[in-house]
Amino acid sequence: MITESEIRDAGILIVDDQQANVALLEGLLGDEHYTRVTATMRPREVCALHRKNKYDLILLDLQMPDMDGFEVIEGLKSNDANAFLPVLVLTAQPGHKLRALRTGVRDFISKPFDLLEVKTRIRNMLEVRLLYKQLDLHRSSLERTVLERTAELRESEARYRSLTELASDWYWEQDVTGAFTRVSGPVLEMLGVRVDAFADGAADDSSDGWNEAEREVLRAKIAAREPFLDFIFSRTDARGAKRRFQVSGQPMFDQACRFVGYRGIGIELTEGS
Repeated sequence: MITESEIRDAGILIVDDQQANVALLEGLLGDEHYTRVTATMRPREVCALHRKNKYDLILLDLQMPDMDGFEVIEGLKSNDANAFLPVLVLTAQPGHKLRALRTGVRDFISKPFDLLEVKTRIRNMLEVRLLYKQLDLHRSSLERTVLERTAELRESEARYRSLTELASDWYWEQDVTGAFTRVSGPVLEMLGVRVDAFADGAADDSSDGWNEAEREVLRAKIAAREPFLDFIFSRTDARGAKRRFQVSGQPMFDQACRFVGYRGIGIELTEGS
């Protein structure tokens, strides 16, 4: 929500070539306790002043010599990156109102001034303008937070992989089809596993010797997308020696909560483990 103090502290610029109009508006805004009100009778100064001060509201007369209000509006549009053009036009010409609105102006005040209308339109315009600014700040803050969290996640992922590789014989990742997408450590040599992605597409002929009952239990856990911790399975190698392995894994999901595969660590158990 926009507070009363924020509204009263908004930056306002009056642009009118008539001193009487400037004095009237300055007096009205002063009576309403607006604290940051400035004025100029030189329309060519407006764009530079706005770039410097970033006004929350510009009260702009349309009919001025040397440079009319429509030219000022075009200059502001080319210099203000904000989607909301903070201009409230002042005009005595009914035909100018529609043209002004088409240029991106949000509202207008008719001359001669109705003081109650002037106060109401100024306040309404400021509330909308400050809400836009608040939204921009929130969006920028959210973008920074996302970037920071993304960097933290990447750093955490790197630390995780580094630590798991140090604490285990191998680290592995599989995609949703079960194909290995990352293997770190001597897993291929240890298990005698030939993986397409790492063996030039050769067929996996390593199934002989595995304890099929253990493998079925592990397959069921994976099919159910369950994590598994310190799961032990065994294989008898070509020399008749029985080798035991311990593996832990967890399912991976993307931001849309779709399953994308598994990752985990494993070790070969020594005799007596």
